[in-house]
Amino acid sequence: MREIVLDTETTGLDPKSGHKLIEIGGVEVIDRVKTGRIFHRYINPERDVPYEAYCVHKISTEFLLNKPTFKEIASEFLEFIQDSTLIIHNAGFDTKFLNHELGLANFNLIEKNRVIDTLAMARAKFPGAPANLDALCRRFGINLAHRKAKGHGALLDSELLYEVYIRLREGVQSAMDLDSKVVQKEKSGDVKTAQQKIPKRVFTYQDDKEAHLEFIKNITS
Repeated sequence: MREIVLDTETTGLDPKSGHKLIEIGGVEVIDRVKTGRIFHRYINPERDVPYEAYCVHKISTEFLLNKPTFKEIASEFLEFIQDSTLIIHNAGFDTKFLNHELGLANFNLIEKNRVIDTLAMARAKFPGAPANLDALCRRFGINLAHRKAKGHGALLDSELLYEVYIRLREGVQSAMDLDSKVVQKEKSGDVKTAQQKIPKRVFTYQDDKEAHLEFIKNITS
């Protein structure tokens, strides 16, 4: 089973108001195990990045000036996600932007039935508790030091969301435990890993969110 853990950054809250995608990060997962394949692109929104948005993700208008537009990376993005299930936190927000951009570029839209929303999963599992990405990482003991040091970004948040997703699905077994077991089995020759079953193409990415709920809180407060 192939899944893509996905996150985005944007210039604001609503594409209908002229806001655009500025970053996409995705992590490939097969049978709940990361394969090592990723997708990461910064995107030129062909507009300014408002100061309020910059304060959340620290991605500036100037930084994005020489980056490709969404239309220029759309085919590569669709090739990466293929028809896989997409794992997204607060999925309505990200898919709203992705589908807006895909529509403008004359590509097929992402259907709702292929998306799993980890925000909805967390709210169902922990009713009434904070369910943003930071809160879930703290709940599950996932290290946030790198996020605090480098700031929020789509690829980093996808990596953290993978850890959260595995714990939401598996309960007490951590994603790191799963990875460790696969490595041990591979060394013993007992099984072939998911990495051995896929093409060796690697999607390049550039070095380097608040969770979307916090984003909304910050710029509307």
